Amino acid sequence: MADKPTLFSYVIPHDGGSAPNPYHGICTLVICKPVIRRTAKVKDWVVGLGSKNSPIGDISGQVVYAMRITNKMSMKQYDTFCNINYPGKIPDWDSGDYTKRIGDCIYDFSDPDTSNPKIRKAVHTEENMKTDLGGQCALLSTDFYYFGNNPKPLPNNLKGIIKQGQSHRSTSNDEYANDFIEWIRKRKKGINGDPQMKKEILSKKYDVKCSQSDLKEAEADETIGQDNC
Repeated sequence: MADKPTLFSYVIPHDGGSAPNPYHGICTLVICKPVIRRTAKVKDWVVGLGSKNSPIGDISGQVVYAMRITNKMSMKQYDTFCNINYPGKIPDWDSGDYTKRIGDCIYDFSDPDTSNPKIRKAVHTEENMKTDLGGQCALLSTDFYYFGNNPKPLPNNLKGIIKQGQSHRSTSNDEYANDFIEWIRKRKKGINGDPQMKKEILSKKYDVKCSQSDLKEAEADETIGQDNC
């Protein structure tokens, strides 16, 4: 009997289009959420829920994105994968195209003389390296729903997956997994909105503030762990 997929859920404090990165035909989670990236498996689901402090208003209890993991690899493998297959995921912070600016292939493993990657200019800075690399893995999905600034409210029977505060829920979502999958399958796949922080991204006011916030979130994720509800 096949293992039942786990449904991971957490609150996204700010949706900038980098974590997750839904562009170029594949949704990826490569930075932030280190515990989820280490523990989630292929066929599991990851769901990002809106925050009451979102730049577009209080969207708590609404789905910003959902992805069924279709591939998982090390961050070093992801760097090679992007160089060959998805160069648009490699950040170009000086680009006027925000989909290129917020690329999540931040860590450059190309130097054969060291196992330590270099960090590309991107949404995160060197202070994020420990927690980002601590996630060890990149999660990839060709089966995803990204709503961004057009989030979808959860029906009442699924509000149990809402995680208040930091960290995330996983095995405690077991009773909701099948119903959530049935519900999300009625939505339109792919990209259905823009990142909530698109204006900040294009104005280049995004990096420092949000990298520091992401660092605090990742540190709390590691400290609190999963299923702390």
